[in-house]
Amino acid sequence: MGTKKIFSTTYRQDYFQGYSNGQDPFLQIDSKKNSIAFISGFNSGRMDYEEMNGQISKGIPQRTVTIKVLEEFLLAGLLGLSIEDTDDYTLFQLNIISKWYQSGVEKYDPSQSVYLFEILEEIGIEID
Repeated sequence: MGTKKIFSTTYRQDYFQGYSNGQDPFLQIDSKKNSIAFISGFNSGRMDYEEMNGQISKGIPQRTVTIKVLEEFLLAGLLGLSIEDTDDYTLFQLNIISKWYQSGVEKYDPSQSVYLFEILEEIGIEID
């Protein structure tokens, strides 16, 4: 495949549509109806999904872990907050979440957290 094709608008659109579909565990790919870009995007999206949520063949979890979810747990660790809302996550997902949270905890600086909490309170956001 030529490099020009990869940088074309059509290729990127197909790739991102495939990636989005790959992130949905309920969708399957029909390689006969889709472009190479779509199939490549789908496979990439599916790999990313399974990295955070486990193999679909082993069941689809009740809650989905995304990068946004992981960043929230990382931020909780950075701020020294405890993790409370972990209901309905699988053991696989909790393992991934705990790694991100622990990474935040390792960088936790109480003086920065106090400063951030003060700023948040000034704009009307309270942290328990």
